[in-house]
Amino acid sequence: MAVAELSTSCTKTHSSQLSLSSSSSSRFSHHFRRSFRPLPTTRNPTISCSVASDQVQTPIPVQAQDLKGKSECYGVFCLTYDLQAEEETKSWKKLINIAVSGAAGMISNHLLFKIASGEVFGPNQPVALKLLGSERSIQALEGVAMELEDSLFPLLREVSIGINPYEVFQDAEWALLIGAKPRGPGMERADLLDINGQIFAEQGKALNASASPNVKVIVVGNPCNTNALICMKNAPNIPAKNFHALTRLDENRAKCQLALKAGVFYDQVSNMTIWGNHSTTQVPDFLNARIKGLPVKEVIKDHKWLEEEFTEKVQKRGGVLIKKWGRSSAASTAVSIVDAIRSLITPTPKGDWFSSGVYTNGNPYGIVEDIVFSMPCRSKGDGDYELVKDVIFDDYLLKRIKKSEAELLAEKRCVAHLTGEGIGFCDLPEDTMLPGEM
Repeated sequence: MAVAELSTSCTKTHSSQLSLSSSSSSRFSHHFRRSFRPLPTTRNPTISCSVASDQVQTPIPVQAQDLKGKSECYGVFCLTYDLQAEEETKSWKKLINIAVSGAAGMISNHLLFKIASGEVFGPNQPVALKLLGSERSIQALEGVAMELEDSLFPLLREVSIGINPYEVFQDAEWALLIGAKPRGPGMERADLLDINGQIFAEQGKALNASASPNVKVIVVGNPCNTNALICMKNAPNIPAKNFHALTRLDENRAKCQLALKAGVFYDQVSNMTIWGNHSTTQVPDFLNARIKGLPVKEVIKDHKWLEEEFTEKVQKRGGVLIKKWGRSSAASTAVSIVDAIRSLITPTPKGDWFSSGVYTNGNPYGIVEDIVFSMPCRSKGDGDYELVKDVIFDDYLLKRIKKSEAELLAEKRCVAHLTGEGIGFCDLPEDTMLPGEM
């Protein structure tokens, strides 16, 4: 096996081992956009460098402050090999670029390894991970990259890390926006909307400037509905339909509670919709949901439980988990992101649907336009979706949908300065604590 010592300077070597010394985490110039490929049979791979051979010097440690604005390949992923002779890649698809913000956080720590393993996009889909962090998290981000190196995922062809979204989002075909500031003690919800809104306004601009024109964006950072709206408004060149706010975890929680009550396994629960905001005004829809193909209200006769205990359990599940666990959900959130992606790249089973927070313009339900609202969707598996039309409403459902709608309209007014719609004015109807904000 040919060997390369990875450092700020790049050289050819002919040793019999691959040495990734501590200098492997030293930064390369952001000109590096190379892919890791399996080792060839030859013993002399070439490593491309950003300096001429007569300029190579002793590696100098690079401090975190020098990393600003750089999206750089990491360690072994900077090596370039010839793929032409490799038989096993003949059935592989074209590499896709996946950007992840908050990549050093707990949710990403679960999610990234699922993506790299092929669990999300499939066993024949090579991926490039573009990881966005902050100056404060850059060392942790390097640790994540090191773990990805050490996991030897054949499908993971590229890893780059950086703190500038304009660099990291370059050519991204999927953007999973997880990073957001948590709500601290004494912080008003309006302040949280403004602080996180500024983050997502900047990321929207970066996506608009750098990402693939048809990039699919899933916003996870709370408050995710309004953050998705802000991001979308700052990315006018990307179709509004491509933006999603994650409400799949709420859907999964609702399915779990219905399955427990009905005494069935959760795969028997289908057609579950979460309407509205990812907050305690969200509406888990038991009217249209089904258990073993039958309407929920025919299977669960305790309708009072459905209207009161079931609804409240789903709405407040995140808060209860925080009290038990001492922190907000991470693993289950990562699983729900995987589910959300799969629902867009896999045809929806006939007669079923899934929930996602999407743009309301043109919706068939009478929900006010120009907000991001969780609604029932179907997909043909091409990354796109259509809204489900064959749903029914009753007074109970409509009343609660209107409450969540009013909350999202208030949030929209609060961040008007970030969406180009005037001066922000906050008149939030009540402080509906979002799961995970504290």
